[in-house]
Amino acid sequence: MENLTLTGYLKHVAREYSSRRALSLSGKFDLTHGRLQELIEQAASRLVASGVNAARATAAPLNAAYTADEFEFYLTDSESKLLLTSQEGNQPAQAAAAKLNIPHTTATLSHGNGEITLSSSHAEPKPGSLAKIVNEPSDIALFLHTSGTTSRPKGVPLTQLNLAASVQNIKSVYKLTESDSTVIVLPLFHVHGLLAGLLSSLAAGAAVTLPASGRFSASTFWLDMVTYNATWYTAVPTIHQIILDRHLSKPEPAYPKLRFIRSCSASLAPAIMARLEEAFGAPVLEAYAMTEAAHLMASNPLPENGAHKPGSVGKSVGQEMAILDVNGVPQPAQVSGEVCIRGPNVTKGYKNNPEANKAGFGFGWFHTGDLGYLDSDGYLHLVGRIKELINRGGEKISPIEADAVLLSHPDVAQAVAFGVPDDKYGEEINCAIIPREGSNIDEAEVQRFCKQNLAAFKVPKKVFITDSVPKTATGKIQRRIVAEHFLAQISTAKVPKFGA
Repeated sequence: MENLTLTGYLKHVAREYSSRRALSLSGKFDLTHGRLQELIEQAASRLVASGVNAARATAAPLNAAYTADEFEFYLTDSESKLLLTSQEGNQPAQAAAAKLNIPHTTATLSHGNGEITLSSSHAEPKPGSLAKIVNEPSDIALFLHTSGTTSRPKGVPLTQLNLAASVQNIKSVYKLTESDSTVIVLPLFHVHGLLAGLLSSLAAGAAVTLPASGRFSASTFWLDMVTYNATWYTAVPTIHQIILDRHLSKPEPAYPKLRFIRSCSASLAPAIMARLEEAFGAPVLEAYAMTEAAHLMASNPLPENGAHKPGSVGKSVGQEMAILDVNGVPQPAQVSGEVCIRGPNVTKGYKNNPEANKAGFGFGWFHTGDLGYLDSDGYLHLVGRIKELINRGGEKISPIEADAVLLSHPDVAQAVAFGVPDDKYGEEINCAIIPREGSNIDEAEVQRFCKQNLAAFKVPKKVFITDSVPKTATGKIQRRIVAEHFLAQISTAKVPKFGA
């Protein structure tokens, strides 16, 4: 029973690896698996003492950078009963909570050997208060929101079973063990950092280091990786590019010997994969994931388990996967359709959203909204989001394909292709590029290069050369937002009205 719940899984690991390092705050303190479990139970019993049924409550982590209006939406949508912050607090979150009559509590851990204290907990926990509260596999353990690429964010409830299945899938495909160590570079309010980086490591008896500043910093990343004997890390492509750029301009005196580097949450151009492998001497494994699947759906395998293919997100891991046409008919190898999945890691449905559930669940499968095909080896190749394909006068253009070509130019550091409204064709392709440091690449050179490597109708008709592109808090690039940003620079009259 206990391995069907995430909490049971972590308790088992805490007993088995009680004296091994579990969690470090860089340069500040280290916690063993045994000590971390003690702190978890201490925090839970204090929450129970203050009236929260903590051991079966649902965590809904939020981005600290939200505005008061955003906090109000997320707190309302999740039906939150308590706002928990650090001792420093968060004024916009507290303002939203006060407006909604949600109590606010601060949590403090002074140092590794200290105790968890809660500002609102005056009652002392009763001995054995947690013993009577046992998680069931069907309990909703985590509540997250999709990133809302096409509309308002959708609430995704994930059960103890969803999370336990997901961490087992991640652990098995990357062969994570108690000998592994990683440095977290992604925020923990997002499924990628939380599941792939933190929880899967803890579930393997492995170690995790959090950067001292509380967020990714290119200047301290490799120092932390070396100091804490890291064996791997996972990141989004934009962070890989930042790490690469720093390596080229300011190489480190030494790099750790890594088992693998993982990339997920957006497509990784084959050119970037090749540069990473050459720079850091480790295989780069691209994966495919989403919140609704409690993160992992497919991944390229470790070298001993098979080839890792540039441009592919690998094979299905721990669940069934099919490519379906609009009538729900599975497609053969090499034929594109919608990527659909089902398995114990997949959410049962969106919260209070019958319309999204109707669109997302059909023919007995969860529909990802991604277009792709399986090759003859069973590796998945993504063509793009169904709603992000650029329809230029009936010709469908994959922005992912254009990205890959742009990023293969030696003077291009980052690139993103996107669709814009067009009077003649309905939609046209544009792109934004960030040049490599010291380069003087211009629009004419980008178009000349694209004409050599893309069919004429796929060549971006306008190239925006810039020093930054808008990203989400998790480092994702949303093409809709990028399109709005650059079109607004030309003329406010031309800003398209995308989405809801």
